[in-house]
Amino acid sequence: MNRILKEVIEHAQTWPQEDQEELAEYAREIEARRTGVYTMSDDERAAVRRGLAEADRGEFVSDEIIAETDKRHDG
Repeated sequence: MNRILKEVIEHAQTWPQEDQEELAEYAREIEARRTGVYTMSDDERAAVRRGLAEADRGEFVSDEIIAETDKRHDG
């Protein structure tokens, strides 16, 4: 490991958890770009599970809300 990376990791250990997670997210994105494989964080995995459970229950956003959103983003 090069000196700069080692120093960043040592300093990051003193950062708040939220900042450490942000750094880890950047590292996952770099790894995904290099390998073509993205590894989800625990929070992302939980969000996907929640979304799939909502879909299984038939909980979808109404067509009206989608149409309204499309109108706001088209122009």
